[in-house]
Formats: sequence, C-alpha cells, structure tokens
Amino acid sequence: MGCAVILRRGVLQSASFRCIVTAEGRNQKGVRSLTDAMSLMSARGLVEITDPEFDRPVFRQPGFDGTLTAKEMDEKISAWLKQTREAKGISRADLAHLLGLSVSVYGRYERGSEARLSIPRLIHLCEIMGFMPLDVIFDIAPHLWGKTLQEAEDRLTLTKLVEQLPQDTMRDLIRLLRRMTPGEQAADAVATSTSEGR
Repeated sequence: MGCAVILRRGVLQSASFRCIVTAEGRNQKGVRSLTDAMSLMSARGLVEITDPEFDRPVFRQPGFDGTLTAKEMDEKISAWLKQTREAKGISRADLAHLLGLSVSVYGRYERGSEARLSIPRLIHLCEIMGFMPLDVIFDIAPHLWGKTLQEAEDRLTLTKLVEQLPQDTMRDLIRLLRRMTPGEQAADAVATSTSEGR
C-alpha cells in the first residue's frame, strides 16, 4: 500500500500521518518529520497494515509469507519456546522454578498471547536453555536476514559457524571480511594510517 501525500488547506496528509502546516510554512519541523518518515518507509520497504492490537495503522516489512500480526507473532514465539524447552528435555516446572515463576505463570508464555515475553525474560531464557535471541527472532521474522529465505538461512548458518570459532580466528575473519566489504577498505586505510602516524 503506497503512501499518498495531499496538501489541502494547509494540511499535509499521509495515509496515517497528519501534520498541520500553516500557509506561511512555519511548521517546517513537522514537514521534515513527515518527509523523514516517508523516506524511511520507502527505504525499509515498510507497508501500512492494520493490526487488532493497535488503535492506529502500523508500518511493517512484509515477511516471506506475508505480515504477521502481533498476536500471530506472540503465538509463534510461544510455540517456539515450548518446542525448544521440550527438545532440551526441560520440564515446564523446572524451567518455571529457574525463572523464579510459578508453573502457571510460565505456562502463559507457552500458550500464545496470554503473556508477552519481555527482553529481560528472553535473556534469562537464553541463559537457562542455551539459545541465542536471534534463534527465536529468526524463527518469527527470517525476512530480517535477507531478501529471500535462502539468503536469510545462509546468513543464519554463517552466524552459527562464526559463533563456534575461537577468538583469534574470529579476529582474523573480521579483518578478512572488512577487506572484502565495499566501503570498509577506505575505513581500514584511514584507521591504519592513523594508528601508524602515532
């Protein structure tokens, strides 16, 4: 869905943005803000969607299989948590105890949209179950890693391989990748000349 801009009687309108502009153009900050938001929408491929969780339209990147609502994302996160817990052989009661929660409270995380997972709780779950935050995020939104599912999966595989490297090998790989990445060569040359000039 595109973003239409209309200037009528001093009111600049977009599908969801409203910005009052006086005839003299005094509200330049508001115009700039709208223009910046529209540029961001275009650059990031954001589309306007309606989600029952929100009173207003929201802007999201479409995933490979469409755009999930907040409830659908919560349900996928819950299913992923349950599947991961079971795959690791951890009982719900043991995990709840380690999280400092009652079994019934933890159970809400695995039952869909009954409870929202906070970032601190996600980190705690990572510490206990030994997964990385990107594991659950990738399962819900792989489109954040690439333009195609194959590209996204390749990036995830590469990340997993890099996580297993020893520290000195990672540093060597970082230097190699910087030389191979467009724009990084110039930055490396400046950094090298600066450090040699000291």
